[in-house]
Amino acid sequence: MKEIVNFLIELRQNNNREWFEDNKNRYNQLKKQFEEFVEELIVEIAVFDPIVQGNRVKDCTYRIYRDTRFSPNKEPYKTYMGAYICRGGKKSGYAGYYMHLEPHIDAWFRGSALTAGLYMPSPEILRSLRDEIYDNGDALMSAIGKAEGFSIETNSKLKRLPAGYQPGPYDELLKQKDLYIVKNMDFDWFNTPKPVETIAAQLKTTHEFIDMLNRSVDYVYGL
Repeated sequence: MKEIVNFLIELRQNNNREWFEDNKNRYNQLKKQFEEFVEELIVEIAVFDPIVQGNRVKDCTYRIYRDTRFSPNKEPYKTYMGAYICRGGKKSGYAGYYMHLEPHIDAWFRGSALTAGLYMPSPEILRSLRDEIYDNGDALMSAIGKAEGFSIETNSKLKRLPAGYQPGPYDELLKQKDLYIVKNMDFDWFNTPKPVETIAAQLKTTHEFIDMLNRSVDYVYGL
């Protein structure tokens, strides 16, 4: 993974089409290396969460090209690689497990993380999720507590309690627009004899949390 990180650092410093085209072959080789890692990770996650069985790498990974049409940031390339592993793939709407590799210039992997949960759910799924929080907040918080070293991401939330809910002990959770938990990654994880298993073991502790969120998604889908 160190070669991938080196490439992403250089890309951040040279985020233009000319540099990328000059390094396209290098990128393709590193992309293949990352995809092989993700393929192994899918297999490991399926051991404790069989619902992800059958996921293809392309269902879980993302293009490096940025959509700049509606963004003030016109840099053409993403400076990270990521994989979102969940039931039905990244466009399914289900909660899942995400590995994000994004180095900072001054420190290895400071910007990298593992996350688990739901990011930008549809309004229907968000409503179902909030109902789950309102009715079973204790169980949800217990599941979060079992996710070792993970904490709730709170960057995207409402200022007020959403309409239809009475004040209670889980008001801050109800204000969330997304619901996912985060754990910073350490470069040393990739230096272990079995790095895929190391990362899968971290994500396994979030399985109960993922199951609870997907119960809300299943309700919306009529399952």
